[in-house]
Amino acid sequence: MIAPRKNAPKTRGRPFAKGNSGRPRGARDKATQLAEKLMSDDVEGVVKKVIASAIGGDMTAARIVLDRLVPVRKGAPVALSLPAADNAQGIAGAIAALIGAMGRGEVSPDEANLIAGVLESQRRALELTEIEARLKAIEERIADGK
Repeated sequence: MIAPRKNAPKTRGRPFAKGNSGRPRGARDKATQLAEKLMSDDVEGVVKKVIASAIGGDMTAARIVLDRLVPVRKGAPVALSLPAADNAQGIAGAIAALIGAMGRGEVSPDEANLIAGVLESQRRALELTEIEARLKAIEERIADGK
């Protein structure tokens, strides 16, 4: 069994001196730097070999090449007609239309969830704008002494 360090209770959660945050962001360790140097010396040869292997039927090499040429798409545009969401009723109508489109299979539940998140952001922005207008009106009434 390994004995605990003498100062373990003192340094737990605080391994660096004040003002020293450790390694800067993006800094690479020596092993990574060495690997990059070795790869940079013959990167063209490595690429040619991977492409030749892919052409020869190596599916792992083919996947590497295709992942670089045609990366997996993270999201796709959704064509959906929604009512204007410029007030609370419009947002309610847009959400109802979105639920209907999901029920008809025009959008997937995941896509509907993302779109609903955008509508929720719009609702919060509208709500904040309305609260700001009400607050301004109240402050003006107080300033006028009414």
